Amino acid sequence: MQKIKGTLIPIGGNEDKGIEESEIYTLEFIDEGILFHVVKEAGGVDAKIVVIPTASSIPVEVGENYLTAFSTLGCTNVTVLDIRSKEDSETPHAIELIKSANCVMFSGGDQSKITDKIGGTIIHTILAERFVNEAGFVIAGTSAGAMAMANEMIAGGSASESFIKGAVNMYKGLGLIPELIIDTHFVRRGRFGRQSEAVAKFPNLIGLGLAEDTGMIIKNGNDCTVIGSGMVIVFDGSTLTHNNEKILEEGTPMTVANLTIHVLSNGDEYNIKTRKVKVLPIEADFI
Repeated sequence: MQKIKGTLIPIGGNEDKGIEESEIYTLEFIDEGILFHVVKEAGGVDAKIVVIPTASSIPVEVGENYLTAFSTLGCTNVTVLDIRSKEDSETPHAIELIKSANCVMFSGGDQSKITDKIGGTIIHTILAERFVNEAGFVIAGTSAGAMAMANEMIAGGSASESFIKGAVNMYKGLGLIPELIIDTHFVRRGRFGRQSEAVAKFPNLIGLGLAEDTGMIIKNGNDCTVIGSGMVIVFDGSTLTHNNEKILEEGTPMTVANLTIHVLSNGDEYNIKTRKVKVLPIEADFI
């Protein structure tokens, strides 16, 4: 298996819907601490950053939001690539931007839009090849943009149904990191049940539940470090001793036994290949 040289940064999102249903009131603004890490990994404020707001229903506003956010950090070379169809993913302009970018940042919204309009296109191929072959190349994504990084992608599902078969809907993602299933807004929206079902469906994969204002820097397709103010919940299904997901009818409560769960926070590390955790010593919490 070819060693991956690029960096992935999935982020759990940071939107507060409050009482507003319209997306215009819930523009995601990633905390400066998270964006700082994205910029640093991409090479600093002179890095060429391309923002892709395809997942959003208001891509122009979201793109402007990111231009402002990166500008606040001193970035001088940020471009919004507004892709609304597969044809847009095949244009010379889009191809050149993706070929020359140091960092590509996917916004939040509907992750299925990313795979429908970008999956299988020329720029998808370029992204995947650069991610594997180029050290220092960064692909970041928040919310939907993070979820689309996986191959087995959570496309939706009811949190209120909790751990009932059929509560999670799966779809094919961009396949950048096929070892993971990524869910976002994890704590605020109570998504423990649907990630549990996703891992029960694919027990050989690792589930990541990213809280808001929290992300992971993933190096070499393996070495994960938590960033941000919240937590990452890791679901490891390799230890299951009972899993009745395959035999149940939809709508039936599920049973799994010995699902391994890790709760990680800023600075903690996770190794995808060994499935081992490295955490800060307890004494560090009191320094």
